[in-house]
Amino acid sequence: MFIIYVAHVPWNWWTLWIPARFGFSDATEIFVFCSGMASAIAFGKIFDVHGWAMGAARILHRMWQVYWAHIGQFLVIAVGLAIVQESGFLNRCCNLTEDYVGSLNLLHLYDNTAVALPGILTLTWVPNYFDILPMYVVILSLIPLMMLVARYSVMSALALSVGLWFAAQFDLLSLPAEPWSDREWFFNPFAWQMLFFTGFAFMRGWIPAPPVNRKLVALCAFIVLVTVPFAYFRVHTNVEWVQAIRDAIRPLWIKTEFGLFRHIHFLALAYLAWIAAGEHGKHLLGHGALWGRFVRVVQKVGQQSLPVFMASLVIAQAAGLLRDMVWGRGEWIPQILSNLGGFLALIAVAYIAGWYKSQPWRKPPRTSSGGSPDHPGSASRGGTETHARTSSQAREPVRAG
Repeated sequence: MFIIYVAHVPWNWWTLWIPARFGFSDATEIFVFCSGMASAIAFGKIFDVHGWAMGAARILHRMWQVYWAHIGQFLVIAVGLAIVQESGFLNRCCNLTEDYVGSLNLLHLYDNTAVALPGILTLTWVPNYFDILPMYVVILSLIPLMMLVARYSVMSALALSVGLWFAAQFDLLSLPAEPWSDREWFFNPFAWQMLFFTGFAFMRGWIPAPPVNRKLVALCAFIVLVTVPFAYFRVHTNVEWVQAIRDAIRPLWIKTEFGLFRHIHFLALAYLAWIAAGEHGKHLLGHGALWGRFVRVVQKVGQQSLPVFMASLVIAQAAGLLRDMVWGRGEWIPQILSNLGGFLALIAVAYIAGWYKSQPWRKPPRTSSGGSPDHPGSASRGGTETHARTSSQAREPVRAG
């Protein structure tokens, strides 16, 4: 989540140090893989316990939630930027003349509304800044199909995933990204689903955990290191033969169709991270109170990935605007503040979202040390209302999540 935020802050020099600069895979792979793992945990048991139809209904509900999250996020950013830009305030206060709306390819919403608005609602217009959640919606729609096939043969389900990936490589499966051009979705969901279902398969037990041995660690470390020259721009743009090889193997690292080298690089990197963390994350624990608090904060952000991701795109634009207004883009201090301030905002969003998801209003009201309810007016009614409300809550089923 933090890396994705850094990548979305406009003109952010911190992006020179994110994983995407040193390997074929990047934060998108982490997000999709972990989403597959989380989906196996969250939805797999529903298929097991309540049957395929109920599991499919739950997936449809989640798709509905993510779809409207995408629509809401798009409108907040597109309308918010237009309000700020059209007000003329940026020009008057800070002499800023940049077209922030146009930089995200959002002018069509205002210049060609009759086509653009239906395009947003039907996901046939997907600007590049807003392409993660639509991809996620389509991948979610494949879960019932994969679970149905897996009921008869797990190997057939895995083969189906690989087959969809192959079809995407040859442009047999793709989705339009603009009604007025032939541009396709930047993230082809039929290709990226293979990584999603890799994580899904690990958590379902369809694929066993890899062994822990030095040879495999050495192999993965070699894969990670050998890709650096072909990914790091300061190398391949200055060494002719490296650039030639990079160009020749482009179909293997291309992002839209999720080239095979991206999958290999990510699995190698994930294996090393898994080894470093230890079983159940045991190596992340026991390093002092400060480190322990840091780990808990990062966990909280990861647990609330959807609201944090949605907020990160909005906060990234706001942080970029504030940086440009106050100091400009080239200074180190505003760049550092816009990133660290964004991190703090994401952490706040995670804790607020976690508080709301805990549904504190369903819990019995706290009582004072004397045993009386800790809210105004309760003593005058002898606690009758509190007792009735608490009893009603006890009878009401608590909804998960």
